[in-house]
Amino acid sequence: MLVTRLPAGRAIAWGRSVCDHCGHKLSPADLVPIASWLAMRGRCRYCGALVTPLYLVLELGALGIAIWAATVSEGWVLWASCVLGWCLLALAAIDFRDGLLPDALTLPLIPLGLLVAYLEDPASVWPHATGALAGFLVFALVRWLYRRLRSRDGLGLGDVKLLAAAGAFVSWEGLPSVVLIAAVAGLAMALVSAALGRRIALDQRLPFGPGLCLGLWLVWLYGPLGSY
Repeated sequence: MLVTRLPAGRAIAWGRSVCDHCGHKLSPADLVPIASWLAMRGRCRYCGALVTPLYLVLELGALGIAIWAATVSEGWVLWASCVLGWCLLALAAIDFRDGLLPDALTLPLIPLGLLVAYLEDPASVWPHATGALAGFLVFALVRWLYRRLRSRDGLGLGDVKLLAAAGAFVSWEGLPSVVLIAAVAGLAMALVSAALGRRIALDQRLPFGPGLCLGLWLVWLYGPLGSY
């Protein structure tokens, strides 16, 4: 719902789900995660049109994130990990498909990260708050310098806010690892695209959000690089 509705500016908290092809309102039986898509063989029950497999992929991804988080954390931290992971999954999918990192998902992660830090250890709030501020300022500076040198944007504001959220969750100590993992993931995406015959122009915009989401997720679960 978030991945399909947020980029289109559609309501999230209200409004019935409908078929994208025929507009028929979907019943609860049509909206059971994974099971409904499989039972209907990827087609609308009412018009027979093909339903994008994106829904199935995201639902399986959400389930995988919960299972992954359960191998590392437990109790209320497990629920916090799931919420973070689900938000990162949605952000990565939206940025990969639409080139956007919506404020509705990035900004709430900042206070959530600080709250989780406080609940784990009240004394750790300041390093995490410093991380949020440092993440914002570092990427904001990179964005400003690139704009001055190239007269065009090289980094989106969504990336700036997402790194601030990363700092809130993993503190300033985890930020270098998040950025390094994101950079390696971005390079890997570019190499795979090149291997598939998709030429990438020097001025082509590539989504950096999925890499940042991966970096934040890994550092949140396992700590900064070199700590294990």
